[in-house]
Parts: sequence; structure tokens; C-alpha cells
Amino acid sequence: MRMKSIKKIFLYTFLSIVLMFMLFFGLKAYAQAKVYEETTAKLVTQMTAKKLVEFQLKEFASTLSLGFYENKKKEKLEMLRTLKEYQKQKSQRYTEYFIGFLLLILSSYFFISLRAFTFFTSVSAVITLFFGVITPIMMVTIHKEVEYLGDVILSFESKSLLGSIYKLFENSDVIVAMVIALFSLFIPLIKVLSLVFVSLFVSYGFGHKMVKFFKLIGKWSMVDVFVVATFLVYLTSNNAEVSHAEIEVGLYFFLAYVLVSILVSLSADKMLHKAKNAS
Repeated sequence: MRMKSIKKIFLYTFLSIVLMFMLFFGLKAYAQAKVYEETTAKLVTQMTAKKLVEFQLKEFASTLSLGFYENKKKEKLEMLRTLKEYQKQKSQRYTEYFIGFLLLILSSYFFISLRAFTFFTSVSAVITLFFGVITPIMMVTIHKEVEYLGDVILSFESKSLLGSIYKLFENSDVIVAMVIALFSLFIPLIKVLSLVFVSLFVSYGFGHKMVKFFKLIGKWSMVDVFVVATFLVYLTSNNAEVSHAEIEVGLYFFLAYVLVSILVSLSADKMLHKAKNAS
């Protein structure tokens, strides 16, 4: 009996540490995603028509001087491109570490009680949702090929889900912004916090009704709106025509949350049925 208790304490301590690592790598992924966004913005400022004209003139001067005049702008552009790629890889790597620790939480299903699994998975879902909302999910650029200048960037934007909702409000699309905020932010947050509460107070009768309610709306709010929100980020660019849209790591956080929230809802439902049968 004592060995069983020690084993339980060890597992719970281990899972608590895993949650802390998730938070740590989530913060690192977010920080790198923001730095990647900033570096891309700096690179974009060097790719406007005006800057490219300057670049071409300096290249011409370098050619005429037979190498005595060095075009430092070229080196700066290459450095920014290299730094941008490095930061992108780091944000992706930290996201992979985060997902790895999230999978550890999910694998605990085979080693801990259903109630404990529901609790730890619900907490991990809260963390995943947090990073899915604040981390950039899509980078949108509009560029045009101009003769003699090359690829000219006309516009650049990088958005998180939260940033997209803010922009919709800013553009007076209040109803759309409220619908997206409700079903991709507030309801998911209330849902996972409720599941944390249910796992702590499983013996209360209202728990089953709460889980049943969120299961009914969960499929639409977690999957359909995920797709809608993605396209809204794509479409809420200042310009009408998007020539390139790059997915960022925030999208993977939000997708991970969608999948984990479905699993934890099933777990909570099973836990409540088990508790009901036991009583």
C-alpha cells in the first residue's frame, strides 16, 4: 500500500514537472516566433521598391569600381535571410519539444487514474490554448516581380489569433470578431477550466451535465472555427490580393489544443460515468 502511494506521488511529481517543461518550451517557441516575425519585418523593409533601387545602384557602383567599392547592403540582406531561417528553425524545434512533452502527458493515461489523467490533461490543454492564441499563426506577404528590380514586397503582416480578432474589431467587423472570439477563445477557455474543476470535484452531480454540454458544442467550436479562424487570418490582410501565406507555429499549438480538448472531454465523460456507477 505504501509502495503504491509512493508510486502515485512520483508520477504526479513527474507530470507536474512535464507541465513546467511544456510552459518553458511554449514560452521559448513564442519568443522565437516573435523574433522571427521581427527579423522578417526588417528584411521586408529592405525589399521595397525604393530600397531595391538603392541596392541595384550600389551593385552597379561595385561592378564599375572593380571590387574597390563593397556593397554592404548585400551582406546585410544575406545576414538577415540567414538569421530569419535560423529563428524559424528554432521556433519549430521548441514547438516540437512542447508537443513531445504534451504526448508524455497523454501517455500517462496508462499509468494513472482516470481522474488524475483528466486533471493533468486539462491543465496541459489550458497551456496549449494559451500559446495557440498568442503565438503568430500566419505570415502574409504581397510581392510583385518588377523588371530590373526583382522581387518587390508591397505588404507584410504576421498575425496571431488574438491579433486577428483585434484587427477585426479595429476594422469595425464587430460581429465577426465577437463570434470568432467567443467560439475560439472564450468557450474553449471556459471549457478546459471547467474540466479542471470537474476533475477536482468529480463527486458533484453537475459535473456530468457540464461535460455533456461542452461535448455538444465542442465539435463545432473546436474544429469548424479553427478552420474559419485560419482563413480569417488569411483574409484580414490590408490588401485584397495575397501572393504568399506562410503558416507559423501558433497554428500547430491551436491544432494541438483542438485534439487534446476532444480527448480530455471523452476522459471526463468516462470518469463521471465511472464515478456514477461506483456510487
